[in-house]
Amino acid sequence: MLERLLDSAAATERLGAQLGRTLLPGCIIYLRGDLGAGKTTLARGLLHGLGHRGTVKSPTFTLVEPYELAGWRLFHWDLYRLSDPEELEYLGLREQLDGDAILLIEWPERGQGELPAADLPPSNLV
Repeated sequence: MLERLLDSAAATERLGAQLGRTLLPGCIIYLRGDLGAGKTTLARGLLHGLGHRGTVKSPTFTLVEPYELAGWRLFHWDLYRLSDPEELEYLGLREQLDGDAILLIEWPERGQGELPAADLPPSNLV
């Protein structure tokens, strides 16, 4: 497991941007960490690394935020408020898996049993 000590939100965003530049369509990434650990900050950097120039907001209340990126899509999920993993079926997760969309999933343990395996080792933010 790779471990890095990041001392600021800007450093977390830069790491996310570096990661974003390496991703391929269809990639599934899990982000784990306590509340306020920087999961959405890393996601913002990742989206910027993929070329997104707009606002990146936390999907805490919407559960999912879609982004269109130069020919591909990214769905940023936050499952913190998910009541039951089976809700993912009604929220359209299966359709997102059938294409080349990138899925970025915060709090993946809340979707246990309904989520596919991640393509990268889960990122744990503390």
